[in-house]
Amino acid sequence: MTIDDAHVVPASDASAEQAALPASCRVLGTSRPTPDSTIRFLVAIPQGPAFNGRFVQVGNGGFAGRIREGSILGMLSAGNAAAGTDGGHSSPDGSDATWALGHPEKVVDFGHRALKETTDAARAIVLAYTGKAPSRSYFFGCSDGGREALMEAQRYPDDFDGIVAIAPANNWTNVFFGGVWAQQALHRDAAHYLSPPKLQVLQAAARKACAASDGVIDNPLDCRFDPAVVQCNGAENDDCLTAAQVETARAIYAGPKNSRTGEPIVAGYEPGYEAEPGSWQQWITGQTADDRSAEWTKFASTFFSNVVFDDPQYDFMKLDFDADLTATQAKVSSILDASDPDLSRFRRRGGKLIQVHGWADPAIPPRNSIRYFESVRAKMGDTADFYRLFMVPGMLHCLGGPGPDDPRAVNPRAIEAALVDWVEGAKVPDELLASTGTNASGATPATRLLCPHPLMAQWDGKGDRGRAESYACVAP
Repeated sequence: MTIDDAHVVPASDASAEQAALPASCRVLGTSRPTPDSTIRFLVAIPQGPAFNGRFVQVGNGGFAGRIREGSILGMLSAGNAAAGTDGGHSSPDGSDATWALGHPEKVVDFGHRALKETTDAARAIVLAYTGKAPSRSYFFGCSDGGREALMEAQRYPDDFDGIVAIAPANNWTNVFFGGVWAQQALHRDAAHYLSPPKLQVLQAAARKACAASDGVIDNPLDCRFDPAVVQCNGAENDDCLTAAQVETARAIYAGPKNSRTGEPIVAGYEPGYEAEPGSWQQWITGQTADDRSAEWTKFASTFFSNVVFDDPQYDFMKLDFDADLTATQAKVSSILDASDPDLSRFRRRGGKLIQVHGWADPAIPPRNSIRYFESVRAKMGDTADFYRLFMVPGMLHCLGGPGPDDPRAVNPRAIEAALVDWVEGAKVPDELLASTGTNASGATPATRLLCPHPLMAQWDGKGDRGRAESYACVAP
């Protein structure tokens, strides 16, 4: 590894919001492992006794394109040295992949090489500045950052002692086919589109069928909701769905399958949170039938145009879920996907992995996390000694939603405490705690018990549904 360019960031570059952070050394660097590589990274190290000896690397989101300075500097308050990268390209919009067109090495940088270059450079800089290598190393990421987190465990298992992967887009190739599947279902014609009022109808019906009194679906695996229950008996109106709209909803819930084998390509999305702010309207449907601002429209268009087919004019509405899936996997799966179930090297070196996924996620299908977790268990047997998955009822993508979305429970800094205890104190995370703001009385934050999959938090039938102590982790 060669760091072609590195310089110390002057203290005057710090913003007012950063004034409360401990004094630190900040180094901006550029690594060029290939002639077409320009991997930028930032390393921040607390000065003097403020440094606790730990190194934390933060993941990206979307297609990356910028250094997540706020996340990096936020780690300083806990005494950690921290680093992050732009993924090997510059882009102000994480939903843009035009940088990949004609640049296969940049795709490799984004897929995994920028992570490794940043890790090695950051550890060398920490050693040079403090005179000691980090005592422990951790990686935290959500979405693409969750993919990166699992990529680290699979491809570079010796680099991190502990890893947190939240809502990971690890099965990257297939997840993008799932995004296109939903768009094709919605836009095959105007009659199939699901407008915001129709999403309200679906959400209300799904919650009536499956949710507890607080509106949260505790166990979506037991939810058997068929949108046909709200199909119009007569003329269409905003209180019911047409047959075409029921067909669309069923397709989105089911996810894509190979037309020849019937095998699922990726999981579908869960019912019950379609109309939540930041849910389907943002990620899947947009606001109107003519609106193409939904996140999956942007992500899918730029991915298949610039990364897969090298054609800026490619129309993903023509995507074939058999032949095109095979071709896409052959081209990019080995670079972008983090789906290898063999974590034996990570386990042998004593690594610990916590994975978290919200059941209401409208971006990365929640069952995607369960399928990967189960593939690891099928390969390696019981994983409780080093790898645990926590599914969060009511949580949207990375955070937010009507369920337990308090950032103390789901963001990397909160889970860091549980992970550090597991790595450094041998305290196994048998449960996590989530908060929802306030309970019915409005006096104190409501709390919810989170259990390691496949255990479920079961209400005792007597206590306050807004208190974690009213639940116990039980086998489903």
